[in-house]
Amino acid sequence: MTTHILLIGTADTKADELLFMRQCIERDGGKAWVMDVGVLGTASFAVEISNAEVAHAANTTLAAITALGDENLAMTKMAEGAVQIALQLYTEGNIHGVLALGGTMGTDLALDVTAALPLGFPKFVVSTVAYSHLIPPERLAPDLMMILWAGGLYGLNNICKSILSQASGAILGACRTVVPMGNAPMVAITSLGKSALQYMVSLKPALEARGYEVAVFHSTGMGGRAMEVLARQKRFAAVLDLCLQELGNQAHGSVVTSGPDRLQAAGLHGVPQIVAPGGIDMLDLQAWKELPGCYVDRPYHAHNRLIASVLMNPAERRVAAQLVASKLALARGPTAFIAPLGGVEQWDRAGEPLHDPEGLAAFFDELRQCIPTPVHYVEVDAHINDAPFVQAVLAVFDTWVAKGHIAPGVRSAPPLQEAA
Repeated sequence: MTTHILLIGTADTKADELLFMRQCIERDGGKAWVMDVGVLGTASFAVEISNAEVAHAANTTLAAITALGDENLAMTKMAEGAVQIALQLYTEGNIHGVLALGGTMGTDLALDVTAALPLGFPKFVVSTVAYSHLIPPERLAPDLMMILWAGGLYGLNNICKSILSQASGAILGACRTVVPMGNAPMVAITSLGKSALQYMVSLKPALEARGYEVAVFHSTGMGGRAMEVLARQKRFAAVLDLCLQELGNQAHGSVVTSGPDRLQAAGLHGVPQIVAPGGIDMLDLQAWKELPGCYVDRPYHAHNRLIASVLMNPAERRVAAQLVASKLALARGPTAFIAPLGGVEQWDRAGEPLHDPEGLAAFFDELRQCIPTPVHYVEVDAHINDAPFVQAVLAVFDTWVAKGHIAPGVRSAPPLQEAA
């Protein structure tokens, strides 16, 4: 079967580059369908999807877009059309992957297209601003592959040919080797690594024994975003959102965030969710930057050369608790909150550098006051890394399976555990 790649770019200004990538794709046995998203010029070669067709897909005309007289508005409108066409081609099974090329304008459009396509569908962007701070994390598709388009803004040369050929080969390889996501009942878990949170070590095999596939998402920004995207697509039988560090970061302006929609997708789409405050006492920072003056007197933990954390004070923890409660209030499906009163991550145990009983008490005090009534609230007199916490999570999970809230696993489940 021939691999079909949707190749996106402005065919008036990037003709040489698009033709070179088309040649690379077809040299290796693929087929490139070029979508022209340019506004002002005319393609110098035959394209499969014209800019006029892209404008039409956005319910307008190329002339009307040009008449806007604003390059930002014009490209935003073209992005609308490009998204619609890409989704239609994907739905009909006519393309197996997408490859986009652009400077800031083309990248802006490409981010919309790739974000609209489902996780697991191969997507690659060649950009002059790849990995730049100009790109907000919430606009990145969780599985997006990018490469910096170095030295190629105006025409071909040996540097950019190397880049463009790699991108062409990468998208072909991804399309040919990707393993499609199956339909087995899947449970999502959010967590940090074992040095901070350890519940998944016993929780994952317990769920697998019940017949579920388990996906653990690393709650360091993009992991939470990926989980939210899949929850929005209803890919999970249940979500065990046990690490809310990204939400605490969002509440206090940390860059290690999954965006403002964190802890919303499962609830809004009726996916059963069991929530716990793993890691919510820490504010994450870039370890390679100078520590802000407001944090110099805080307990500090450098996890590695990329990420470090400072401890939230009691007032900040109360703000985080309020944000958690406001998110849970949006839920339209079964929702439980498991509160481990003994601590929320390994470094807050007695004798560890982030131990702060006053701050922990402030968080749970605020949460008790503002958590919405429909949420099944369970307090566990144990640390989040202790066995009673996992037992409490499984007790709620098994009860919901028995009640039909969660689809049963593919193998028979163990005896029901008693839940409050």
